Formats: sequence, structure tokens, C-alpha cells
Amino acid sequence: MIDKKGIKEIVRRRYGEIAAKAKGEGATSCCPSSSCCTSEEACSALALYSPQDLYGLPSSVTEMAMGCGNPTAIAGLKPGEVVLDLGSGGGIDVFLAARQVGPTGKVIGLDMTREMIDLAQKNAQKVGAQNVEFRLGEMEDMPIEDESIDVIISNCVINLSPDKDRVFSEAYRVLRPGGRMMISDLVTEGDLPPVVRQSVEAWVGCVAGALDKRDYLEKIEATGFVDLKTRVEEFTYPGGADAEEEIYQWVVHIDVEAHKPA
Repeated sequence: MIDKKGIKEIVRRRYGEIAAKAKGEGATSCCPSSSCCTSEEACSALALYSPQDLYGLPSSVTEMAMGCGNPTAIAGLKPGEVVLDLGSGGGIDVFLAARQVGPTGKVIGLDMTREMIDLAQKNAQKVGAQNVEFRLGEMEDMPIEDESIDVIISNCVINLSPDKDRVFSEAYRVLRPGGRMMISDLVTEGDLPPVVRQSVEAWVGCVAGALDKRDYLEKIEATGFVDLKTRVEEFTYPGGADAEEEIYQWVVHIDVEAHKPA
């Protein structure tokens, strides 16, 4: 059995390795098969973002696009808002959000992996982003002040947490009254086989930690969020027709909008 602490350390170590590769400290590819991106093709930022989104971003940002959606495209961000990105990785969603909130706004990227924070900070210098900040910390215990955030975004990261109740509770705490949460994530429709739930590679690959869609939404509502809106899309496994593909028959991509009461 893999316990919660073990899961977090496995995920932290694996994504630290990905960040190191992106900085040229290992193999040239920053997108191994055991990340939420399951192939080089899936890691292409063009699969998720428009050319306009990607304009002006260096490869050290775009090649780290390991999510499953584009939360900044659906968040309706406004100038002056304060945004928090959970699991910010190399920073792509932070930089896109920073453009939208403008110089009077601010975007904070939160990641539990030191190597990712270091990479994102270097990327911020390359991009010249002045209204961004990256903080080292965990989603289950956010180093963020109470009621200080207007919008929370997250891109295929909450599924990696072994304690999603705590993540949603923390999200509720840091949001201002009337604030909103916009999530792109992977969930399941049906039960995963126990062998998958206990697979290290399936955890790192965003499958083993994916909740049933109904359970996922119920946890958000139980925290106190209201006015949930969802969009569910079939998740197409980007690899070839092999045995691993069978795991993904239960998996779908979901976008969730939820609000903290004013």
C-alpha cells in the first residue's frame, strides 16, 4: 500500500527530475512518459494553448506545459485581480494570467517542488514578468494569507494530491468572499482497478489519484463552494494502442468553476 506521505514524495521527486531536465541537467526531453503528459506530442503547448497565448514565451516555459487544459482561457480574469495557480510548474499559466490581470494585478504560483520553483523564477526573468511571484509550498497547507485571493486556477494538479478535501478547504480559506476557483483536471467515470490505484507510475501520470467525477464535485460542494459549473470532455490517451491505454478508458477531462459565497 502507498501511504499519503509516500505518494507526495514520489510525485515531488519525479517532477523535480522533470524540472532538472528542462534546465539541461539531464536528458534533453522534459516530458517523460510518467508525467501528466503521457507523450511528447501531449506535452506540446500547441495542444492546449493558442499561438496568441504562446507568443513571446521561451521554450523553457512552453515545453513545460504538462497540464490537461487551459484554465486561463475560461477564468474570465480581470485587470487588478489577484490570482493563485496551484501546482504552477514551469509557470505557463502564471504568465498567461499575469498578462490578463495587468500591472495592477498579481499572480502567485504555488508548487511543492523546489526545482520547479527555481525554473519558474528563471522563466519569469526571461519573460520579464513583474507582477508574478512563486512560492514553495503544498496545496494542502498553502503559505497564503486568509481571504487574499480573487481567483484560483489549477491545471491537472489536484488529482495528484492524496488529500483533496484538504486542498479544497485551503482553497476556500484563501479566497476572498465572492472569489472563484477555475480548475482543469482529470477525473474518472467508474472505478479504477485496485492495481492502478496502487501503481506509482499511475499516480505520477495523474490517473491513480483521479477521483470519480461525482465524488470530486461533492468534495468541492462540501467545502462550501456554490454555483458549480462543469464541462466534461473525453480524454484521449495520446500514446499508441498498447496495454497502458486501457487505464485511460475510465478517465475524462473536466473543467470546474466554483464560487465562494460573497
